[in-house]
Amino acid sequence: MAIHPTAIIDPTAEVSREAEVGPYCIIERGVRIGERVRLIAHVYVGEGTTIDPRVEIHPFATVGQPPQDLAFSGEPTFTRIGEETIIREHVSIHRGTMPGSITTVGRRCFLMACSHIAHNCTVGDDVKMANGALLAGHVSVGDKAFIAGNTAIHQFVRVGELAMISGVRVTNDVVPFMILGPMGVVGPNVVGLRRAGCSPEERKEIREGYRTLFRSGISFRTAVEQVAARVTTEPGRRLAAFVLAPSKRGYTPYRGRRNATAEDAES
Repeated sequence: MAIHPTAIIDPTAEVSREAEVGPYCIIERGVRIGERVRLIAHVYVGEGTTIDPRVEIHPFATVGQPPQDLAFSGEPTFTRIGEETIIREHVSIHRGTMPGSITTVGRRCFLMACSHIAHNCTVGDDVKMANGALLAGHVSVGDKAFIAGNTAIHQFVRVGELAMISGVRVTNDVVPFMILGPMGVVGPNVVGLRRAGCSPEERKEIREGYRTLFRSGISFRTAVEQVAARVTTEPGRRLAAFVLAPSKRGYTPYRGRRNATAEDAES
């Protein structure tokens, strides 16, 4: 275990012998750090944080700090970072608000400089957040989503798997496999689907789902029912499950259409 003499580590923290703790890092009580984790320098790890193996955290990042939430009462809450995730400079990740709650970041994520993950967020595996991307509290992000620089996502928004979001303000749920830009949902993430190994049949079903949900002109509720009745592939079923699930924020539409409300989306 390589621990720089300027690092400050609480005696209750569990740090793997194979971890590296660089200059001026601070590790609070109750922290657990797995093997081959690398804290490069000036990293602050707050209490109740678990960092899984082979995570790399760059200077001036903070993980597991108290939430920026006036409802926080100081009760124990938690943060977990999945294995092989890279956290770049000045990233901030806050622990949960409600007693016993947790903020989670999945495996192999890449969080670029100055991005922020607020309290009680759930970030899936292989998610990429570019510089300055911001998640408010209780946001969920599906596997392999890409969130571009300076994107700001409202609290309680759900971002589906393999969604691709440009630098915009996001106030509604983003349907899986779709591209979201300044004019709304503009089509399926075809390149992402190919890279994820989706077959031509699966990609076709996602395209058909996009046309029904966003280009057919019918009500969103009816479009959801039609998509759910037609899908036969596994990605199609996951798309249908997402839009059938309860939504607190409604859905981001195609340009020129009104926002689909949460009530519209209920089956």
